[in-house]
Amino acid sequence: MKKILIANRGEIARRIIRTCQKLNIETVAVYSKADKDLPYVKEATVAYEIGDPPVSKSYLNMDKILEIAKKEQVDGIHPGYGLLSENSEFAKKVKESQIIFIGPNHETIALMGDKIAARRTMMKANVPVVPGAEIESNDVREAMKISNEIGYPVMLKASSGGGGVGMALVHNDEELETAFTSVKSKAKAYFGNDSLFIEKYIKNARHIEVQIFGDHHGNCIHLFERDCSVQRRNQKVIEEAQSPFLGEKTREKMYEAAIKAANAVSYVNAGTVEFILDEHNHFYFLEMNTRLQVEHPVTECITGLDLVEWQINIANGLPLPITNSELTANGHSMEFRIYAEDPSNFYPSPGIIQQLKWGNVDGIRIDSGYDEGNTVTPFYDPLIAKIIVHGKNRKECLQKGEKFFKETEIRGIKTNIPLFIQLFQNDSFIQGNYNTNLLKIIKK
Repeated sequence: MKKILIANRGEIARRIIRTCQKLNIETVAVYSKADKDLPYVKEATVAYEIGDPPVSKSYLNMDKILEIAKKEQVDGIHPGYGLLSENSEFAKKVKESQIIFIGPNHETIALMGDKIAARRTMMKANVPVVPGAEIESNDVREAMKISNEIGYPVMLKASSGGGGVGMALVHNDEELETAFTSVKSKAKAYFGNDSLFIEKYIKNARHIEVQIFGDHHGNCIHLFERDCSVQRRNQKVIEEAQSPFLGEKTREKMYEAAIKAANAVSYVNAGTVEFILDEHNHFYFLEMNTRLQVEHPVTECITGLDLVEWQINIANGLPLPITNSELTANGHSMEFRIYAEDPSNFYPSPGIIQQLKWGNVDGIRIDSGYDEGNTVTPFYDPLIAKIIVHGKNRKECLQKGEKFFKETEIRGIKTNIPLFIQLFQNDSFIQGNYNTNLLKIIKK
């Protein structure tokens, strides 16, 4: 490929541009009116304004993006992660435009994007799934019947949901009745599909995911796992590779299940198989994300690989360059997501970044979507930057991370940095003995 359009924004676009520059590939950026001054717009070879700030009028405008792609005669489109990255209709339209979609095929995206269909596929492939059932009649009475059979508490989920949107934890019939209407409404508004299913709620769970890659030649490998259990509102805040909790036996079984999941759908390009691990070391398939993940840098740090370069090469038809037997993990890596939000309640805190001074620590990678003077608007996810720490072990990562955040100054907006400082003093976090409830416990 000689020219790639990046159908995304912020740190995601900057990340892809960086690899394209290394490969001498020209880049086409798109931006909304709210993002015109962000760094990625200047760093791309060429950039086009795409519409008003709301994503429906800009970054989700498939026809406008394809119009620009055709005008610039691009060879490929990289969707990044989020926005259109898991939109099967967009992937299909890109292919029909005779442009390479840098990701899996649209059939795989559609299949894995439907959580009910994904569950069925994994069960057929003998991949363990969380006990649960789909609500075939879309009736709250059926939902109550299923929930009582499984046993409360349960998670009510939108079939097409993701990113923490379209789900609710319910403890009894009364809560279910209220949540049923709310989740259905949100699912219809966000995903255009209000079908729901129910899963057993796994108490004190850990969220573990396995990075996988497949090529057009039938090869598939895993690139180890990431622990993503530090979350707020079902969204990740800190990720690390490898998990400080997993034993080798469980780890190998999880890798085997992830490869089974990928092979079940003849997976091509980058993907992530997400699992939930209970208190007894039993793990269950949660979902497959048919894209690169926000937290992919921790995998890059321990493997020394450029996963965006892999994506581009595989989209070009090249085979995977190595096998699992040739892959080794080097040290430990942790990613901290800095959000423009009030750490006391996790509410977004948009505004102008009046000062941005990063800490000076070796072994730190900064993937930032903003520079000093930029405005964090209320239109998009409030992620400012990802701080990726690499060390010879987890203890060194924690030491480097604490020093970095104590030296970092961001003024003009509130951020969640005080939360990280607090975590560096938390015994459960320091010892790696935590689950998805960690931040809820700290907030109490």
